[in-house]
Amino acid sequence: MISHDRFRKSSFSGATGCVEVRLLPDGRIAERDSKHPGCTPHHFTPTAWKAFLAGVRAGEFDRE
Repeated sequence: MISHDRFRKSSFSGATGCVEVRLLPDGRIAERDSKHPGCTPHHFTPTAWKAFLAGVRAGEFDRE
């Protein structure tokens, strides 16, 4: 579940690759790399976030 309070780490994150997400007050979703928390996170609209997750689940971003 995405939290308003803080960034949450993905349960699929490994020891070297961690993705964190946070629900922003305006409804957008912020995503960042936990190894670089000071960098500006990527922001997604709810629609774009759902499309991104669908792409991840479909393997669109898998390395060959």
